[in-house]
Amino acid sequence: MQLQTIDLSIIGLYLASTIFIGLYLKKRASQDLKAYFQGGKKLPWYLLGLSNASGMFDISGTMWLVTLCFVYGLKSIWIPWLWPVFNQVFLAVFLSAWLRRSNVLTGAEWIQTRFGNDTGGRLAHMVVVLFAIISVLGFLAYGFVGIGKFMEIFIPWEVVSPYIPFDIPTRYIPHFYGIFFTGIATFYVMLGGMFSIVWADVVQFSIMAVSAVIIAILAITNVSPEALQAATPEGWSNPFFGWTLNLDWSGIIDEVNTKIISDGYSLFSIFFMMMLFKGVLLSLAGPAPNYDMQKILATRSPRDAALMSGFVSIALNPFRYLMIAGFAVLAIVYYQELDLMTAGRLDFENILPAAMLRFAPVGVLGLVLAGLLAAFMSTFASTVNAAPAYLINDIYKRYINPEASNKRLVRASYLISVLVVVVSTTIGMFVESINSVLQWLVSGLWGGYVVSNVLKWYWWRLNGMGYFWGMLIGIIGALSFPHLFTGVGIFAGVADDILPLYLFPLLLLVSGAGCIVASLLTAPEDPAILKNFYRTVRPWGLWGPIHRLVLEDDPEFRRNKNFTRDMFNVSVGIIAQTCLVAAPIFLVIRENVSLASTLALFGACALILKKTWYDKLEPANANA
Repeated sequence: MQLQTIDLSIIGLYLASTIFIGLYLKKRASQDLKAYFQGGKKLPWYLLGLSNASGMFDISGTMWLVTLCFVYGLKSIWIPWLWPVFNQVFLAVFLSAWLRRSNVLTGAEWIQTRFGNDTGGRLAHMVVVLFAIISVLGFLAYGFVGIGKFMEIFIPWEVVSPYIPFDIPTRYIPHFYGIFFTGIATFYVMLGGMFSIVWADVVQFSIMAVSAVIIAILAITNVSPEALQAATPEGWSNPFFGWTLNLDWSGIIDEVNTKIISDGYSLFSIFFMMMLFKGVLLSLAGPAPNYDMQKILATRSPRDAALMSGFVSIALNPFRYLMIAGFAVLAIVYYQELDLMTAGRLDFENILPAAMLRFAPVGVLGLVLAGLLAAFMSTFASTVNAAPAYLINDIYKRYINPEASNKRLVRASYLISVLVVVVSTTIGMFVESINSVLQWLVSGLWGGYVVSNVLKWYWWRLNGMGYFWGMLIGIIGALSFPHLFTGVGIFAGVADDILPLYLFPLLLLVSGAGCIVASLLTAPEDPAILKNFYRTVRPWGLWGPIHRLVLEDDPEFRRNKNFTRDMFNVSVGIIAQTCLVAAPIFLVIRENVSLASTLALFGACALILKKTWYDKLEPANANA
């Protein structure tokens, strides 16, 4: 089925509304950098939480998750720990409040509150800007690849080509679609900044939520539990696993076995332990300098920052996984009716768009397509907004033109937004697989981020030079290790896409050595800077010498003794978050006993967190 007039009208109305929002909020956003990048810190936490959830409901990630659910069933609920998705729990429990207490504009500016403005502090500041720009370009390229592959299926080139005054080679048709939609997203975020992003995201999330419910209903009414059981291997509906994956699609869809081997997830226990190890460390490091961090800094207070991060999982997971499970179930049972061929090869990343074309009725197709376009636009816009925040505030304003007017700074942000999109689009032209970009980002690049950013919170002796060398070695390792170790030694049998995850311990070792050695070979930071940071942020960890200095100035100061409670809340929160992922899938596949058990477990977790987390949050006016 192709798009009909009503479908195109719905999509056109959505695109027009985003442009209108950007134009309408342009004046309000252009007052100064705080208004442009943080909405003046006036936006309520629940709107920022919805916006963050909308940004994470991205089209590339949803295509990947539908593929995972199709192939791995309930066991797929663990694989997104690669990001790791449970970092939102760490943020909600303690890290968002710590970060928000700094009251700065960007993550790079935050570095000054920890390391000051000496040589080490300036180098630490510059390496964070470098990391932020590389990660932004990577995520924009990741989104660009996803939207191009997605739209190529819905809008056949033969329909569009008569209106295009130039020829485009077949392999670049997806890129043409990607350029068109990234252009629209760039326009509205460039004009309206954070105000535009948040209000457009509220519209977008509403569309996606309605779309998700419709798709889940279609799956429930069109696929019986018996039909699904006949079309899936034993263990598909069981979230638990042994040493190996134990999913055998032989005689059902033989090609899926090849997909599992190429993904590298067969030894699932080893894969799971690597994900958990990496995920906990990465979560302890705090948010990477991207749109997630910007929205934490945009909240009104530390309490609002914690509530916003906690709300993200509650808003995002139920709706997202209703859609994911709905499409996966429909695609499994009616697999033979789907066209998953791309350039003569089977491409499982096309399951989502192929299922939409096959199963979504007229009108609903337009709504769902608008919803997924909204998901792409939300993620892309939020990421675009993060890049000029660093380049303008942390480079241009600080080093090039400190006296620049607000008008000039906002106009410079417009230019940077366009340049970042152009560069990321160019990178995306050379990327074929969504999964390959994802694995490099979450296991490689962020792997180089971990050590320096864990120690900055929890160890007083880390200084700017140590932070700089740890980050720089990590970034270089993330860029070079996949090329150096592909097919070498113990990594010879590891799939290329998952190689960055298995290289993570090595990356951790070399970046950690650089970080610690450089810190110990150079002088500690100025005690005044460390005391101010410790008093303001109030972290727990290895801060004994600084705590004693603070007590000399203020004998009434109390150490943060919440480590045990915070770790308990993190553990309960991860269980609750996983329940919110599993419950929608159980609902769609009609595993009623499992659904009831999952909801009961979530309810118990929610009651615990009410007493041990929510009731313990600091007052709303603290450090606002």
